[in-house]
Amino acid sequence: MSVRVDSNLLTELKKYGDVKIESCFNCGNCTAICQLSTEEINFPRKMNRFAQLGLRDNLLSSKELWLCDYCGECSTTCPRQADPGEYMASARRYAIAAYDPTGLAKMLYTSPIFSIAFLIILAVVIGAFFLSFSGTMPMDKVNLFSFIPSGLIHIVGIAVGIVIILAALAGMISMIRRTITGLGYPKGTRFDWVGAIWKAFGQEVLGQLHYRQDCETEGPVKPWYTQKWFAHGSMLWGFLGLFIATALDYLLELVHMKATGTWVPLWYPTRLLGTIAGIFLLYGTSTIFIRRLRKDDTSYEKSSISDWAFLTLMWLAGVTGFILELIDYLPPTGVSYWIFLAHLVVVGELLLLAPFSKFAHAIYRSIALYLWALKPSTDKEQAASAAPAD
Repeated sequence: MSVRVDSNLLTELKKYGDVKIESCFNCGNCTAICQLSTEEINFPRKMNRFAQLGLRDNLLSSKELWLCDYCGECSTTCPRQADPGEYMASARRYAIAAYDPTGLAKMLYTSPIFSIAFLIILAVVIGAFFLSFSGTMPMDKVNLFSFIPSGLIHIVGIAVGIVIILAALAGMISMIRRTITGLGYPKGTRFDWVGAIWKAFGQEVLGQLHYRQDCETEGPVKPWYTQKWFAHGSMLWGFLGLFIATALDYLLELVHMKATGTWVPLWYPTRLLGTIAGIFLLYGTSTIFIRRLRKDDTSYEKSSISDWAFLTLMWLAGVTGFILELIDYLPPTGVSYWIFLAHLVVVGELLLLAPFSKFAHAIYRSIALYLWALKPSTDKEQAASAAPAD
């Protein structure tokens, strides 16, 4: 089997972050310290070698690329200051761009000027679009959907969803095809497809298992609510909760169980779910925002423009959403309508950029975790599971 070598791989990777992996002399210290490293996974040492040797296909087909939680221990203990943790983060950005057939992810990750300009232009376009269909702004009682029609929001939401799904599928198919090839499992291997769902999505994605157990390593032990796993989990749980609440609310409207814009009490199921999810989202984004500003952890010392853009949009979505929640309890004011427009713009940007941003990272990581959970058991594991209990 031939191996394709890309002599420009390391140069390309440097466009996606502060990559210094050429300083690595393959001592294996990062593998020894990494909690994810096992007898089967020479991690992250193997990933370092892929970059040094120009093994582009090996890098892009590696599930280990997405398993890293960036705890920072490998960077902290590296004797050559090669910063393998930052290299792994840069390699993931490179992979997202490589899986994206449009080339937009590459521009967003490698050009700060383009990223900022694109975000501003996209915000203006979304805002102008909604304003072109805007209606009245009653001042006696705030009616947001008389300003921006709910039907328009639903239609645009469905259209944007289709575009996002198509763009995301293109990247996901590319990633899955490469990763399955890289797994190297022999034909006829039997997998526990259902059990892998719980291991990957229940324990790791939602439960943050490895992140929770292995990644809060620097300094004294912190309260659970200030640890990285809880901040990242809060952001994830918050976004998923808001998505589910929005989808359920829309379904209730479709079956005429609730009219659009109808006032409901705080304890109404979808509103309560959205409120709790919004609290998680704001807590998670605010905590990560502060930690990145303070650079109080190795993994937060080097933040890219993509990190800040995604985090800012998520935070703004939470803030504007909560202000809209409070509108029912505040005196009528014209500012409410512009907050509503800002919320639509921010959410629109988040969704449209999903296949090219940190959202893509979350999707690819989930897929990699699932494929890893499908790993066939070793002979020792099979023997242990077959052995009778004492």
